[in-house]
Amino acid sequence: MTVPDTAEIMAWIETITARGIRRPGYPADAWTERWAAGLLADFGLDVRLAPVEVPTWHPVAATLRAHLDADPSRAVEVEAFALPYTTPKATVTAPLTRSAAPGRIAVREHTFAELPQALVREIATAVHDPDGDFDGLVQTLPFAPGYLEDLDGAVTSGAAGYVGALTGIPWETRDYYVPYDAVRRSVPAVWLSAADSRRVLALMDEGPCAGTLSVESETATATSHNVIATLPGRGDGWVIVASHHDAPWASAVEDASGVALVLAAARHWSRVPEEDRPHNLLFLLTAGHMAHAAGTRAFIEENRALLDRVVLQVHLEHAARECRAEGGRLVPTGAPEPRWWFTTRRPELERLVERALVAEDLRRSFVLPPDVFSPMPPTDGAFFHPEGVPLVHFLAAPMYLFDSADTLDKVDEASLVPLTRAAIRIVEGTEGWSPR
Repeated sequence: MTVPDTAEIMAWIETITARGIRRPGYPADAWTERWAAGLLADFGLDVRLAPVEVPTWHPVAATLRAHLDADPSRAVEVEAFALPYTTPKATVTAPLTRSAAPGRIAVREHTFAELPQALVREIATAVHDPDGDFDGLVQTLPFAPGYLEDLDGAVTSGAAGYVGALTGIPWETRDYYVPYDAVRRSVPAVWLSAADSRRVLALMDEGPCAGTLSVESETATATSHNVIATLPGRGDGWVIVASHHDAPWASAVEDASGVALVLAAARHWSRVPEEDRPHNLLFLLTAGHMAHAAGTRAFIEENRALLDRVVLQVHLEHAARECRAEGGRLVPTGAPEPRWWFTTRRPELERLVERALVAEDLRRSFVLPPDVFSPMPPTDGAFFHPEGVPLVHFLAAPMYLFDSADTLDKVDEASLVPLTRAAIRIVEGTEGWSPR
């Protein structure tokens, strides 16, 4: 295989992250789509940019000041991070309570979910774990169970504000970029770090408190773009290899690493003669993942005639290192984060993916049904699943996925080439397969 080496793939990731925060509509994201399109064109692919309208959200400032009713001089003031797409600008003063109630500011504690890998192994179609790590490994996921229902409950209850207290997060952060469904919620809402949360809660434990919650952010709409690049191959069938180019922060893993994996696969296939490509190939870098997968949904709507000719849709997301928390910081362990390969329930496809994982020794890997955790896989390409498109979606879910702590040291460099090669093996293995 003519696969770029680790240094070249990592250099692409470094180039992307150096531009800064890549939220939908941000300048760094617009730069990234143009840069990726130029690189794909240099590889010899036919490239176009398809416009996608996305809602934008830009936080400016957020604070919470709490004081005891009985002694207003007993006060705590902390910096906060506004929840995306909640009330963009407001200053409210109201009683602080631990539950949502009309006219109150709800202070709600949250922690991340813990997932024993032995449990995932029981529901997996196949596993590649030769070291037996999954026997005792418990993965911390980047999801606070029930937070969205809790937030929406505050909205429907008529709460004056919402404070998400990240007391159970393993490291010190308030930079939690969720929700990312781009739903505008009519409540001022913020996240607080664990230490700041404990200060506020300790004051509340002393007696009734009032709080002043102040948020300022900017919302608008912008035109982003799906990057679409094609290579002709044999027959009428298509394989789509995709990821997304936007991100919650500068985000090396989410998803500069995915962009780089797609570029690496495209570079390989560009050097394979047309007659040796098993199908026509489409490489897709979508816009607006952080706005409810706007780019994926737009691509599907605009290319419905193509879907019936898709042999396989591959998504590549998150070459991630596992981390542990030390002194309020995240430190990479050197091991990869558990890898999920959401694969359509077709025995020949499941066997093909398993063979690729073993051939490239991609340890800590599960082959999973697409709907094992929810009706759709938790990937940017999820909306291909209800369309009946056969899919293989690679994704890792490190606890820092939506946080500014997603920096270059979190990229699992050792897996960049094996992941690229595995994706190529999977595409090669579909030779002779018909769409659907």
